[in-house]
Amino acid sequence: MDKSQWRKELKHVLLSIGEEERKEKSEAISNLLFQTDEWKTAGCIGITVSRGFELDTSYIIDQAWREGKTVAVPKCYSKHKQMEFREICSYEELENVYMDLYEPKVEVTSCIEPRQMNMIVVPGLVFDREGYRIGYGGGYFDRYLQTYDGPKLSLAYTVQTIRSLPHESYDIPVDIIITEDGRFK
Repeated sequence: MDKSQWRKELKHVLLSIGEEERKEKSEAISNLLFQTDEWKTAGCIGITVSRGFELDTSYIIDQAWREGKTVAVPKCYSKHKQMEFREICSYEELENVYMDLYEPKVEVTSCIEPRQMNMIVVPGLVFDREGYRIGYGGGYFDRYLQTYDGPKLSLAYTVQTIRSLPHESYDIPVDIIITEDGRFK
């Protein structure tokens, strides 16, 4: 399958996961993340705010705030196909933008530079055992990760992982993938 076929297939798979199963697996994956050295030593994390069919990142964001960590969420600029991370201190600092994404309101948040983040949770639809991923097709994270050299983690349901994916020279693999069944790479 090519990347567009993988995207279509995995969106269908994610939409078929029931709410209770999504909640249980999201909590289990979040708890495994909290046990990693990357989490324990991070003072600032980059993470997306999940949409309904994705692994729920609210557990992670809430835990980060409880632990006094800085939470940085991406803000995309579609005109230039670029993004930056901005610190949020509450969900009220987010706005619903295109494609039902929640992004920081620029007027009430501040920019976080790549060197300030100790860890980025990289989203995706499907992942392989070498850390390559297929995201949503905009290339925002692949471009951003060229400027970031800290730990890159992805969180996924086991059903989102496969043996091998097609990838391009510009694709940047993540360092660690955590599923409800454990951690690999």
